[in-house]
Amino acid sequence: MKGSLIIIGFFIAGVLSAYFKIIPSEIIELDFSYYALMFLMLLVGIATGINSKTWETLKKAKFTILLVPLSAIIGTCIGVSIISLVLPTISLKDSLAVGSGFGYYSLSSILISNIKGDILGVTALLSNIIREIFTLLFTPLIAKYFGKIAPIAVGGATSMDTTLPIITKYVGAEFAIISIFSGTVLTITVPIFVTFFLSL
Repeated sequence: MKGSLIIIGFFIAGVLSAYFKIIPSEIIELDFSYYALMFLMLLVGIATGINSKTWETLKKAKFTILLVPLSAIIGTCIGVSIISLVLPTISLKDSLAVGSGFGYYSLSSILISNIKGDILGVTALLSNIIREIFTLLFTPLIAKYFGKIAPIAVGGATSMDTTLPIITKYVGAEFAIISIFSGTVLTITVPIFVTFFLSL
């Protein structure tokens, strides 16, 4: 839990430093976050490559690896359907479209804003950011109480990039390939599901 609090602490520090314009705009324009992410992906790749359990886990998984992104899709759809009952101002199809971002907030919010309007687009942006932050914060607890695959499903599309380091730290580097596979599948499905639900 300590590691998660440190991560959220850095996130808050980043928000505050940008809000109060402490960081020069030139640095922000260079988008160091992309390079930092690439470096983290390199480190995860090294950890995956040297871990012999990685390939054993993949061989054992076989076709059941497809169940990981499928469980994330089904779980998300059930969850947002329940939320739509609590929030009557958001229809079921709109709720499903927002949930279908699967954590990929940049793409889903743009798609939804273009099709449905800015209000639902901002809703998608915030809800998918919250999903990512939730994964970063609670992966240790999720892995402990719900199993090693659970954080991958919770991370959704982000399990292939931004939440991958924290996931592999707490579930093991041998699950990195499964996490990347699940995140990739969910990333591909985002525009398909979002546009489908909004067209209903």
